[in-house]
Amino acid sequence: MSDNPNAPAAPGSSTSPSQQALAAETRAESTPTGSIRTQVKAKFIGFLLFAMFGAYVALVAPIGLSLSLRIQEIAPSNVEVLGYIIGIAAIVTTITGPLMGLWSDRTRSRFGRRRQFAIGGAVVGFIGLSVIATATTVPVLLIGWIVTSFGWSSGMNSLIQSQADRLPESQYGRVAGLTGFVQMVAPVAGVGLASAFIGNNFLVFLVPGAVGLFAMLCWFIFVPERDTRGVEFSDQLSVRKVLGSLVFNPRRYPDFAWNWLARLLFMTGVTFSTTFTSLFFASRLTESGQVSEIGGIIVVLSLVSIAVTGLGALLGGFLSDRIGRRRIFVLGAGLLYTIGAIVLAFGGSNFVILLVGSGLTGLALGIFSSVDQALVLNVLPEKDTDAGRFLGINGYSTSIAQAVAPLLAAPLILIGVSGGEKNYGLLFLIAAALTIIAGIIVQWKVRGVR
Repeated sequence: MSDNPNAPAAPGSSTSPSQQALAAETRAESTPTGSIRTQVKAKFIGFLLFAMFGAYVALVAPIGLSLSLRIQEIAPSNVEVLGYIIGIAAIVTTITGPLMGLWSDRTRSRFGRRRQFAIGGAVVGFIGLSVIATATTVPVLLIGWIVTSFGWSSGMNSLIQSQADRLPESQYGRVAGLTGFVQMVAPVAGVGLASAFIGNNFLVFLVPGAVGLFAMLCWFIFVPERDTRGVEFSDQLSVRKVLGSLVFNPRRYPDFAWNWLARLLFMTGVTFSTTFTSLFFASRLTESGQVSEIGGIIVVLSLVSIAVTGLGALLGGFLSDRIGRRRIFVLGAGLLYTIGAIVLAFGGSNFVILLVGSGLTGLALGIFSSVDQALVLNVLPEKDTDAGRFLGINGYSTSIAQAVAPLLAAPLILIGVSGGEKNYGLLFLIAAALTIIAGIIVQWKVRGVR
């Protein structure tokens, strides 16, 4: 038998009524190849959005605010180490992503293949946040962030894998628009929530973490999967197969490969411009450059970002489904982000101009996040058997960006400045170039999707 999540449970296995109903529904939706699926119900989408929201609140709030606060406490004269901390942790998640995906694809469990990775990742991520909250040195802070990143990234990847398992193509754009909206809004909400606890090292990390843990728990409890204890596999895992799962043949899957490259460039540009966001606005809008003095400004920027990223994600996802096109939206997102990044680079200390630039980049990121997620599902290879593996490989594009960009950004902000100043504007110019190139690649090279 193939690695098929729709394979029947082992004879005599015990399943709950909800699992039995799900099994019957899934079998009714499937052909012998497993390629036809009916639309998922509102319950699935609702809990998916809630779980995604919680995970992003927990993971991205530290990047946007909390880690900057801790760095200024532990290493006030060397804030550039923030880039190294984020980058090293991203390298770890780059390696572990496909491995966790392969493990998930081959999981035999009464809970299915994905749910236990969601709740398990959330627990590990929460432990990592606790380590960060108590850290007194940079190495301990690094360890805490590695654990945090691994846990929450694994949990979020399982949610994306569940979409690949269950969604029909007719819902790719709509669900991607909704999850894209959540992915953009949740970090902003997380930063806003964390900012309410500035001054308390525990609550500033653990309150957002608790939100994520609760959301993942609800997903685990209320969204059942098919019992996979009876699934059989045609081949056995070996060291060679595990190592081979970390890579793919771009010539065999050209659309997936080109979109992977474009996503890598776009997310590298985004990471260049967001790694030092709090420090950037503090340097432009205060004389002291202290993040603790711009809590109110961060709230205002957060509210604007919620509006524009939400609008971009929803419009991008729904309109791309409606007109049946993806590539033009990715190109448009690249162009918008480029304009916004240039505005930020040359906006000086004018709050209104910086707000406009931030709004444009947020709108672009919202459009890109939803449409490209749908495009990934369109071009995903071996969707019925190796979705977890290929989604893990697709995750390289984000993980590598999050690893490389901060490591490069740390020395780049020292170029052309003296004293305690940092050249944050250079990062936005690099972001402008990378995001427009990404849009052009998708428009010209991804041929199997309109």
